[in-house]
Amino acid sequence: MVAKIKSGDLVKVIRGKDRGKEGTVKRVLKDDRLIVEGVQIVKKHVRATQQGQQAGIVEVEAPIHRSNVMVIDPETKQPTRVGVIVKEEARDGKVKTVRVRVAKKSGKELA
Repeated sequence: MVAKIKSGDLVKVIRGKDRGKEGTVKRVLKDDRLIVEGVQIVKKHVRATQQGQQAGIVEVEAPIHRSNVMVIDPETKQPTRVGVIVKEEARDGKVKTVRVRVAKKSGKELA
């Protein structure tokens, strides 16, 4: 199974309070949640755990559900759905089948 959204992908928020914002995926968490850079900023109260560490209120990125974001097409720079195609590649003298993620709008491969 190929993941539709991976860390490092450029995504755009399509639902929620941060609608329209773009950012790169920092981490993919379990139960279909993502941490996106600059999106879903919440304030967290932090206690000083070590001698000399500053306590206070820190802004951190909270997880967002993957259904609320779309991958940005590398060619058209528009949000697009992600598809998977099966290609055959020659590796080490053998022909192997490889699954590749592609943007539905332009058909270009996603890194």
